[in-house]
Amino acid sequence: MKIAFIGLGNMGGGMAANLVKAGHEVHAFDLANEALDRAAEHGCSTFGTAGEAVQGVDAVVSMLPNGQIVLSAYTAEVFGNAPAGAILLDCSTIDVATAREVADQAHKAGYEMVDAPVSGGIAAANGGTLTFMVGGSDSAFQRAEPILQAMGKAVIHAGAAGNGQAAKICNNMLLGISMIGTCEAFAMAQKLGLDPQTFYDISSVSSGQCWSMTSYCPVPGVGPTSPADNDYQGGFAAGLMLKDLRLAMEAAETADAPVPMGQRARALYEDFVGAGNGTVDFSGIIRTLK
Repeated sequence: MKIAFIGLGNMGGGMAANLVKAGHEVHAFDLANEALDRAAEHGCSTFGTAGEAVQGVDAVVSMLPNGQIVLSAYTAEVFGNAPAGAILLDCSTIDVATAREVADQAHKAGYEMVDAPVSGGIAAANGGTLTFMVGGSDSAFQRAEPILQAMGKAVIHAGAAGNGQAAKICNNMLLGISMIGTCEAFAMAQKLGLDPQTFYDISSVSSGQCWSMTSYCPVPGVGPTSPADNDYQGGFAAGLMLKDLRLAMEAAETADAPVPMGQRARALYEDFVGAGNGTVDFSGIIRTLK
């Protein structure tokens, strides 16, 4: 299958490489020459514009920074340049309203489209073990699923257009909240005289157990290897967590959904990022509690 891939950053680069490994012919585009060079090293054909990259392909995959860029890329470059029968897959994390607007415009232009944001981070993007949350019609999902399976371990249909984004921001709001709670508990346990490993051994098999503790522990040397063991480098940057929390608050306001814990998590990550920690792993927020 010929697949255009637009956006070859930390996530997109690994995803495009995995499509090549799966036997697809990948037409790659990014604004950064360095990203294009890396894509070429992984077997992608590179192009000077997105409009050129999407010509003659069977599918278009995008991984872009925000909703405005996604809307612009599709309306200015993809629609009319990609063949009418191509399936469109946007894997960016953007606001629900824009995801639905792009899908609606795609439908009017004669395309099937899904929003398919991911969970898993850079390591999972490189390793092909991402989880995809997919919004779109049944027929669009069926066409997109085998492409997404080449880049991930789980592909889940969340419902209509925009529901993939809804699932992603709700999930990451919960992740941000639970990480702060996990950090608070470890910091408090230490101040009360509990050894962190002992507290982990107890809580990881008790009612306080959660993913932020047992899979991504914010304390160095405790639990499976995590960014905490690398001075909170790598993993999921706090700036990206803040982006997702802001998207969640925007969606909550639109849906008239009360999210007091989400609002508090957003405020705490705003302070953390504002203090110069935007590239630090989001579990590094434990430093503010010690």
